[in-house]
Amino acid sequence: MFFGESSWKMKNSACSNLQTDPSNKRMFFCNLLPTAILLSLVLFLATFFLTLGSNENFSIWRTEKSEEMDNSDLQTGPLDNLQTSRQENLQTSPQENLQTSPPDNLQISPPDKCKTGCKPVGSEPLPKGIVVETTDLEMEPLLGSLPKKEIRKGSKSLLAIPVGIKQKDLVNKIISKFYSPHFTVMLFHYDGIVNAWRDLKWSDHVLHVSAMNQTKWWFAKRFLHPDIVAEYDYIFLWDEDLGVEHFDPSRYLSIVKREGLEISQPGLDPKSPIHHKITARRRKGYVHRRFIKTTGGGRCYENSTSPPCTGWVEMMAPVFSKSAWRCVWHMIQNDLIYAWGLDYKLGYCAQGDRTLNVGVVDSEYVFHKAIPSLGGDDKKVASKYSDRIVVRQRSYAELQQFDKRWKKATENDECWTDLYRENNTA
Repeated sequence: MFFGESSWKMKNSACSNLQTDPSNKRMFFCNLLPTAILLSLVLFLATFFLTLGSNENFSIWRTEKSEEMDNSDLQTGPLDNLQTSRQENLQTSPQENLQTSPPDNLQISPPDKCKTGCKPVGSEPLPKGIVVETTDLEMEPLLGSLPKKEIRKGSKSLLAIPVGIKQKDLVNKIISKFYSPHFTVMLFHYDGIVNAWRDLKWSDHVLHVSAMNQTKWWFAKRFLHPDIVAEYDYIFLWDEDLGVEHFDPSRYLSIVKREGLEISQPGLDPKSPIHHKITARRRKGYVHRRFIKTTGGGRCYENSTSPPCTGWVEMMAPVFSKSAWRCVWHMIQNDLIYAWGLDYKLGYCAQGDRTLNVGVVDSEYVFHKAIPSLGGDDKKVASKYSDRIVVRQRSYAELQQFDKRWKKATENDECWTDLYRENNTA
């Protein structure tokens, strides 16, 4: 037997004796128990103090953080705190921050009222208070002290009418009806003759515009811009060949306002040439808005909703509210000077239901003399422009062109809604 082997057996035998001897076993446990208790007490105390210190540090951190936030509120205000809060909430992961969180230097500020204010195009370099967006046709004196800006009392309307010297007497009767503080009068001289009107008492108090051989729609497009006539409640755009013996402008306007007519015309005396029956004056009532014809061609029924059965006036003597005129002016084509076809589309500018807001006033009516008057004293000019056949041919060509433009416009404008899509047949 080797020495190592003998030594190992001796140690193993000693350990075995200690474990089997009862007295030795009690001594072993008596020595182990105090040691275990002491270690448990040390571990408990260490855990207690560590927890207490952590809570105190957390409480101190929260107090300091709260004080920092309070100081930050006083310095930056709620809007900056909102920005900080948003940035903290968005700090989730680097990848998400790249996609969602704003840059650190991005500042949210209140809307700039100087940038959000709306100014007319071209007036941006000017201070807002000096900008005047609209004007009128009122004449101002050349001499004397600066007139005080008076508040307009009551309403004021505009009469615009094309005139030629051959119809001087007729025009004088028309303007004599309108000549009052409640009306401004504007004459479009299509024959170039202006001074021959100076002998009439009202001549120096009305506006004169002269352009050779132009129609009233040519004048209206160029001189009656909605911002120029914005001060006038109603615009009378009449022909010159109208008899006004049974017409009073003030009574007419009172009826128009009461009936809510945005586009209207005086009824035509049945004895005058009538092109569309809806314009003929009716003896009963103040206003009519539709025409009924159940036999023959061009029938109109009680339930018809399209021109010329309802929502329609003729172009010889229309009267527009300023809201309606703003719409109509934009529809007038620069090169279509006879405006044929425009009458069938006026209802789109009626500021609502054309069957209600467009009508013919019967109690104040006129006589249409149907005088072919466009032209001047020059024989060559007269022979060229007063020929009714040539004028009629040009008018028909304009009608076709206007219809083509309307159709193309409606097809190309994806944002436009046709209010009368289902009602465009009588």
